Amino acid sequence: MSNKKANIKVQVTSNIDRALRQLKKKIEREGVVRDMKRIVYFESPTQKKRKRLIRAIKQNLMLLASRGELLIKR
Repeated sequence: MSNKKANIKVQVTSNIDRALRQLKKKIEREGVVRDMKRIVYFESPTQKKRKRLIRAIKQNLMLLASRGELLIKR
């Protein structure tokens, strides 16, 4: 669990909907919601380990897909 404070800034011009979308994306990237859920709900060590493993697998798949190295057979 991290003790860092979230400091997210979004410039609001004339389009408020666009600013809200940017804010939501930045919050998601920073992991603010994920950290809040960790604080509120108890998670056993095995669940934490499993979630970390699943997150690592997804990140590796996204990296391979962005490089064009991921082959999907159908």
